[in-house]
Amino acid sequence: MPQHTRSSLQVTKVAQVPVQRSARRERDQEAPWHTEAVCRRDEAGLFFAPSKEPTAARLSREEAAKRVCAQCPVMVECREHALLQPEPYGVWGGLTAAERRLVLARRRRRDMDLGKARSSAGGRIAAAG
Repeated sequence: MPQHTRSSLQVTKVAQVPVQRSARRERDQEAPWHTEAVCRRDEAGLFFAPSKEPTAARLSREEAAKRVCAQCPVMVECREHALLQPEPYGVWGGLTAAERRLVLARRRRRDMDLGKARSSAGGRIAAAG
């Protein structure tokens, strides 16, 4: 049997596991979404940065956390939770804190644009009537 390092086995295992978001089993409506989170079986250290973590180590850790998230049946719920709270630290729903800030900024910009479009369309309708 070939010798593998722990990290190479994890990468191989992750690469072989198919993502099954569409085949999500029905969850008990009373149970919170996070009871089915795959990350509950992993160490929190993978999802949250230690203080003064070097950039290369942080990027590697975040990618490993995202691979775990990609397998998770509640990834979308987790991501929305982190965006609505908002969670300022860690990898949630496959997004880092910086990526979540970007998503939130895009949503705010989209909402502002939609609000402007609605108000200008309403003004045109009133002027035409």
